[in-house]
Amino acid sequence: MERRKFLKAAAGGTVGAAALATPALAQSRMDMVIVSTWGRDFPGLGTSAQRLAARIEELTEGRIAVQYFAAGERVGAFDSFDEVASGNAQAYIGADYYWKGKHPGWAPFTAVPFGLTYTEMDAWMKFGGGQALLHKLGDEFGIAGFPCGNTGVQMGGWFNKEINSPEDLKGLKMRIPGLGGDVMAKCGASPVSLPGGQIYENLVSGAIDATEWVGPWNDYFLKLYEAAKYYYWPGMHEPGSQLSMGINAAWLATVPENDKAIIIAACAEENAAQAAETNYNNGIYLNKLVDEYGVELREFNDDVYEAFGEASTEVIEEAREHSPLSAEIYDSFLDARKNVGLWTNYSDAPYVTKRNRYLDL
Repeated sequence: MERRKFLKAAAGGTVGAAALATPALAQSRMDMVIVSTWGRDFPGLGTSAQRLAARIEELTEGRIAVQYFAAGERVGAFDSFDEVASGNAQAYIGADYYWKGKHPGWAPFTAVPFGLTYTEMDAWMKFGGGQALLHKLGDEFGIAGFPCGNTGVQMGGWFNKEINSPEDLKGLKMRIPGLGGDVMAKCGASPVSLPGGQIYENLVSGAIDATEWVGPWNDYFLKLYEAAKYYYWPGMHEPGSQLSMGINAAWLATVPENDKAIIIAACAEENAAQAAETNYNNGIYLNKLVDEYGVELREFNDDVYEAFGEASTEVIEEAREHSPLSAEIYDSFLDARKNVGLWTNYSDAPYVTKRNRYLDL
């Protein structure tokens, strides 16, 4: 009899423990709202962001329940930063140069004209102090940022007229954000900042005369070949455009260490995956644009590039002068360009040039 009572009590204790465990498990589940600067299902940028959001929930086995909102679904593309800094959302996925109006130090963490390529940017972030500086800047806004993608060297853009000299840039209304827009302004153009979803209609209507976006793969799906005749290369403005996940720092501090490590690892995984995916598809879609749609490729000549270079030097110096932190970020960036770039001059650059000459590519 005493044994039966004991077993009954033990069983009751087990049920009670399970009942107590259920709320505890529920409490351990965290919600993570991610907003983005990219459109829903847009190949490359949009699908990469969606893939990262899904990956975080998958790797944490649902301990972090992710809700992903593309541009315009919760807030506008350019409102993503404020949504996260305020704590209304836990993270954004986007290009940090969109926030250069808040502090010019954000721009180098996406791209600087005549700056770092993808491999050079990756080296700076991981081994040249870039990541520490991103955190130092983010601390001023309550944002913890991590690289989560890169679109590599971008095309120079789509133009409705030929650019044969620096004079042809004057008065040109061009969609180009970041420091690249500042460079174009110094060259006499009128830069316009528009989210990706508004580019096509503005180019077709004549509200802008030219635009840059990303590269052949992404540009193809925006159908920019219908809106402009000439496709210029190479882009001086974004030689290795890094994308970031900016996380509300106060929220991240509440995340258990193992799940925090998973979020960071997922960002690093997607950083490599998106760069590889974009690189692979750009060649395929460049062929489609030329062979199927008759797009005319044009190379910026030396006179135009010299004007870009002179303007770029001025823009970078002005950004450096903003504050001690801005100077620290740009000096570190430029140091990486000098040191890592020296190796690029003896490795990737001459190899590709000679390979293409031998293979007649």
